Amino acid sequence: MGSPRVNPVVVGIDGSSSALDAARWAAAEAARRRTWLKIVFADVFALVYLPELPTIPLPETYSNAMARQARIWLDRAEQEARSAATDVEVRTTCRTGSAAPVLIDESRRAQLVVVGSRGLGGYTGLIVGSVAVALCAHGHCPVAVVRQPPTEVDPAAPVVVGVDGRGDQDPVLRTAFDAAAVRRAMLIAVHAWHEVGSQRAWKGFRAQDQADAVQAEEERFLAETMAGWADKYQDVAVRHVVVHDQPARALLDHANRAQLVVVGSRGRGGFAGLLLGSTSQQLVHHAPCPVLVVR
Repeated sequence: MGSPRVNPVVVGIDGSSSALDAARWAAAEAARRRTWLKIVFADVFALVYLPELPTIPLPETYSNAMARQARIWLDRAEQEARSAATDVEVRTTCRTGSAAPVLIDESRRAQLVVVGSRGLGGYTGLIVGSVAVALCAHGHCPVAVVRQPPTEVDPAAPVVVGVDGRGDQDPVLRTAFDAAAVRRAMLIAVHAWHEVGSQRAWKGFRAQDQADAVQAEEERFLAETMAGWADKYQDVAVRHVVVHDQPARALLDHANRAQLVVVGSRGRGGFAGLLLGSTSQQLVHHAPCPVLVVR
């Protein structure tokens, strides 16, 4: 299945169990997208030099040992991927460099890059988490962070999408509707609004019954935003959720019952120059289900 001329799904692996989970999920996603899977290992050890002689590489026996280890990890990931999607074409490659720069470069020629949530050594949110954040901020295609074994994902669970009040929502909504359609799942559109200012000011705002008016306005906004997309994807059942809450907290609450959460890389209140919003970062680090970040 798939042609080499079609952009693949790319998954980055590092020998960890989390990377194998990512490989299985990526293979299933490649099958859904009818494309091929590319498994990439970034060999940072090939960049290492002896500190006393910085221009001389490490002994050949060391390089060969690391190359053999990389091959073992790639073969294992390929085996896991093929078991998850038997009809998907799988290719593997080992590239010299650190994980984030290598995968960012791979994202130029991919339709999706997938990583696990924990790196070799198990520092949740630190090792692969930092790679995921770098990918979401600087990658050239959507990035999926897989936070649990695919076998624990309920195929009947909904897809959740975060709908923000600013910026171009089309890429996020298109990705979310496509994901729900191919999974034959319900799509839950979550729009969260929250107050800005002191607690005293907010109490006064509520006392004047203005909160109800804002809630109604936000509900109208979400309905108008989703209307055209629902017409295009008539086979996808859609449920609207408008809540007074922090966006990350609202999305994390729904992520507990979802098979996938789709968000934009930057949202309402983003600072100029900040390439990954706080909501996206919190989901990448804490969501219990896979998170798909769309730039």
